[in-house]
Amino acid sequence: MAVVAVGILAIGVVRQSFPDTTGQLAIEGLTSSVSVHRDAQGVPTIYADNANDLFRAQGFVSAQDRFFEMDLRRHVTAGRLSELVGSAGIDSDRAIRAMGWRRVAEQELPKLAPETRQYLQAYADGVNAYIKKAESPEKMSLEYTVLARRNPNYRVEPWTPVDSLAWLKAMAWDLRGDYKDELARARLSRTTRSLKQVNLLYPPYPVDRNQPILSQQDWQPAAAQSDQAASPTPAALTALRSSDGSAAVDSALASVDAVPASLGRGDGIGSNSWVVSGARTTTGKPLLANDPHLALAIPGIWGQVNLQCRTLSAACPFQVSGFTFSGLPGVVIGHNDKVAWGMTNLGPDVTDFYLEQVSGDSYLRDGDNVPLVKRQETIKVAGGADVPLTVRSTVHGPILSDVVPAIDTAGDRSVVRGAPQSSRYAVSLAWTALTPGTTADAIFALNRATNWSDFRKAAALFSVPSQNLVYADTAGHIGYQAPGKIPVRRSATPGAPPGFWPSPGWDSQWDWKGYVPFDDMPSSFDPAEGFIVTANQAVTASPTPFLTSEWDYGFRAQRIRTLLAATPKVSPETMSQIQGDTRNTYAPELVERLLSVQVDDFTAQAQRLLRDWDGSQPNDKSRDAASAAYYNAVWKYLLQYTFDELPPDIAPDGGSRWMVVMEQLLKDPKNDWWDDKTTPGVTEGSGEILKRALVEARLDLARELGKVPATWRWGRLHQLDLEHQVMSSDAVPGVIQNLFNRNDIELGGGNSIVNANSWNASKPGYDVTNGPSMRMVVDLGNLDASRWVNSTGQSGHAYDDHYADQVDAWAANETFAWPFSQAAVRDATDDELTLVPPSATSSP
Repeated sequence: MAVVAVGILAIGVVRQSFPDTTGQLAIEGLTSSVSVHRDAQGVPTIYADNANDLFRAQGFVSAQDRFFEMDLRRHVTAGRLSELVGSAGIDSDRAIRAMGWRRVAEQELPKLAPETRQYLQAYADGVNAYIKKAESPEKMSLEYTVLARRNPNYRVEPWTPVDSLAWLKAMAWDLRGDYKDELARARLSRTTRSLKQVNLLYPPYPVDRNQPILSQQDWQPAAAQSDQAASPTPAALTALRSSDGSAAVDSALASVDAVPASLGRGDGIGSNSWVVSGARTTTGKPLLANDPHLALAIPGIWGQVNLQCRTLSAACPFQVSGFTFSGLPGVVIGHNDKVAWGMTNLGPDVTDFYLEQVSGDSYLRDGDNVPLVKRQETIKVAGGADVPLTVRSTVHGPILSDVVPAIDTAGDRSVVRGAPQSSRYAVSLAWTALTPGTTADAIFALNRATNWSDFRKAAALFSVPSQNLVYADTAGHIGYQAPGKIPVRRSATPGAPPGFWPSPGWDSQWDWKGYVPFDDMPSSFDPAEGFIVTANQAVTASPTPFLTSEWDYGFRAQRIRTLLAATPKVSPETMSQIQGDTRNTYAPELVERLLSVQVDDFTAQAQRLLRDWDGSQPNDKSRDAASAAYYNAVWKYLLQYTFDELPPDIAPDGGSRWMVVMEQLLKDPKNDWWDDKTTPGVTEGSGEILKRALVEARLDLARELGKVPATWRWGRLHQLDLEHQVMSSDAVPGVIQNLFNRNDIELGGGNSIVNANSWNASKPGYDVTNGPSMRMVVDLGNLDASRWVNSTGQSGHAYDDHYADQVDAWAANETFAWPFSQAAVRDATDDELTLVPPSATSSP
């Protein structure tokens, strides 16, 4: 192994895939020359004379920087990961093949606007020009050299427009709402806890405490949809006590968990975005900030790019800059010469699980047995035998419960309404992204938008994933629009929101009734308050249209609102400072209770750290950092001791929902959740559990950080390991992993904090799981004064200068210049590459 490691480390092998960033290259398909200017961070600005050349060049440059990532993404989204990485990808491939992400993308392509298809093809042509020039996988990326040991005959396939579209399904999968909790509630309902106790774990959004995105003055809803929760519903739920029913739910959950988290998952997946009108800024023009909270890995999720038509025209309407995904043309979040936009996850409930009554090759539907739709798939496995897969579907969607077998079955009963007892059950998935959509059209429409009207027309095309869109323009306007395909359905249980429990597939009255019309979706233009904050909180206080019952509970959003309201004139610097805010606004409430608990002297040494602490969680050597370390350890053990009966995979992660749950439980000190069921004859209350948490946290940190509480630091506990999605597997030797990974990055912030470096309280340690994947602040008064930073770097090539050169700035909440105008780009240029048609004469 040492010999192999030395070979890989050889400078020629490492550098052979690095891109050419200067000089001249001939690219097939170009009709005129294209200039690619790279700045000190390697970020490209691409100048072209026509749109086809612009996107063809973007495809080539994207492949130069990130081709392995692109290739990996298309294997994941096609359910072909096993072809690249071997047997480790089989369960993922099973689940994704069952849902048919790529099949849907193939159906989507011909339905898109002609110009969208044209841009996608031009991008694909640029990628393929790179593939042809590279000649072999080993010259494209170091990862292929490592993987060649297991898969020596791997060949790179040409890129297609469908490869780009399929990535939108991965986005939609990770950013959908209420997908796992619906199954989790079904599992919890078959435990000894009552439904009332289960419902306590899913409290309503605290409207009085944390304001929704839009006030009633900003937006008035349309009349209630008659087919939603107001419709007649059955009087009660019927509990299934059968091995078939519970096994179906558990197996469906296993299939959901098998899908790799391309963007991330859990409570930490969200974002901050806000916009401030010129009347409230130091510049006199709007300011817009955005930092999407997603999984943190290396290379990072985003790439940066500036796409410029040399002369704007109807045929070449793009002067747009911002963040995009490798493998996807255009700009997803950013600005053009007139408007800027940001996104946060709206998190609507766009998935429903249906319990199906299956018998052989048919299933029950309104009293009749109807045939299942079946298809055969074959999963190719690098270094292994093919794996056959039979995919079965109902009218609702693919059956997930027979795709990936459940490893553990928790109980013997799931809850649905009115389920008969006499047949085998399966769980199918209805999901808006499994029908062709127009999100690709929306991206290019956003890139071309010049005003609010254009922006809303683009938003209307945004099918999935549904996002909170914030808007600002150089004319001085700001706005908000909720887009997306949102199902209209009725509740499957009295008093519960639609989609709260799995529904009975055999009764068509619980099918979706259509989608919420775009004109009924929440929207606001130039609100009187002068700013709009979206941080995954509730959109409005109104129950109509029904979007979801499971928002982020609004602590981040309310903190941003508080900071903006306290600043008469907001500067660009203030916007950036707010992005780095580390105040835990829930903590003081819990701390008040913790300080009232009597503990021994050893524990009291740590407990005193909580006195006069304002909830700040910095990464420094201050007393606040020591206080934050102890508080978060107490929070972790408090959740563990209180909810010790929950299965590990649905145990509290410590996010905003659990803060509201704990807030309510602390008002009920004898609630049954406080009782430790492992202590027969003793009924614990909140006091006993709070004390246990204080004591255990003190012992834990003494082991981890030393016996003197004043020396503790939150950053020593709360660290980020930036790991490569493939090169971090157990099958890869550690010496090779170290080539790709960047570890032990100390961070401040935490769960439900504006600087949202989240961690999972149900897992060992305090390691960062999700965080701000990028940050940007757009100055609509001077676009060249805008600032941005990526979480890693522009390059996907290990040891390239731009592989991780933004990490330190990102960790410190620092940003880089974001040149946009031709003069600013020229001043910032470090390298210039000219792409020319093959027939062009080389410059002397």
